[in-house]
Amino acid sequence: MGATRARIAIDAMGGDHAPDEIVAGALRAQAELDADILLVGDPDRLEASIKNHSESVPVEIIPSEGLIEMNEEPISALRRKRKASINVAMDLVKKQKADAVVSAGHSGAAMAAALLRLGRIPGIDRPAIGGVFPTIIAGKPVLVLDVGANVDCRPAFLDQFATMGTIYSQFVLGTEAPKVGLLNIGEEACKGNEVAIQTYQLLEQNPHIDFIGNAEGRDVLSGQFDVIVCDGFTGNVLLKFAEAVGEVALQILREELPRGIHGKVGTGILKPNLRRIKQRMDHAEHGGGLLLGVAGVCIISHGSSQAPSIFNAIRLAKEAADNQVSQRIQSCYQQTVTAASNGE
Repeated sequence: MGATRARIAIDAMGGDHAPDEIVAGALRAQAELDADILLVGDPDRLEASIKNHSESVPVEIIPSEGLIEMNEEPISALRRKRKASINVAMDLVKKQKADAVVSAGHSGAAMAAALLRLGRIPGIDRPAIGGVFPTIIAGKPVLVLDVGANVDCRPAFLDQFATMGTIYSQFVLGTEAPKVGLLNIGEEACKGNEVAIQTYQLLEQNPHIDFIGNAEGRDVLSGQFDVIVCDGFTGNVLLKFAEAVGEVALQILREELPRGIHGKVGTGILKPNLRRIKQRMDHAEHGGGLLLGVAGVCIISHGSSQAPSIFNAIRLAKEAADNQVSQRIQSCYQQTVTAASNGE
């Protein structure tokens, strides 16, 4: 777009806590990040929400009408409600008036809107949502994809996920040479169902990735892998389970550490450590998942996202836009598309 500052469109009407928490996160992002925020939604509600916050940073409001409710079928609702907030936000990217979209609303509608309005990157059969997980190694997250976009996957889809995940890990997460694993029930190449076995063979031959083999469930958070690929059904179960484990662990620490006078004294001393533990385990720190494979940047956040998570989602969107993740994926697959069109 030629601009030095990324412009991020926010679906301000989507999410369990919209628009107040969405606005709060967006205002913080406008103040702290080198980005311009476009709040998409009902102008009256957004202006009222902005007035409830002490921040005086200017933010642009883009009018929309209505939203896609969680109980609505995405495709029909998007076509029926053409001025819904997610449609308007996605159109801003399509028309190059914004560099990215962030939405905590109906995830199916966000994915469908991205496909309908932005389209797939040529050479990509299915987009995938990348979820960032903490590992036992501080500062070394692992990217898991897909975590919800594709319930059933062919080996070719998983092979593409590995390439897209490698680009994401390298240019957004800062991993110099991402190591890729295939989520499976055993380390051996012959383990798993037919899809897993065929995928293993494709990943071994993929010149764009550093494939080091199968990853069992216990390996996901080990720090051994930087990118792990799986189908969206398995990935979504894994994501929700990891979030629950993190919440349980934090709750146990809150309950057990203050027990007795020694515990109360110890808790006070350990507060900085506990804060760092929370940051490493809390999914809100990552903001959401980047929808990889569409011709634009789209961050899908949790429906329960509050201001801190929205801020982090906007930060993630800015990093993906600044590092031209979509363009890098498109460039990677350009040779494949050209060869296919020439009948090679």
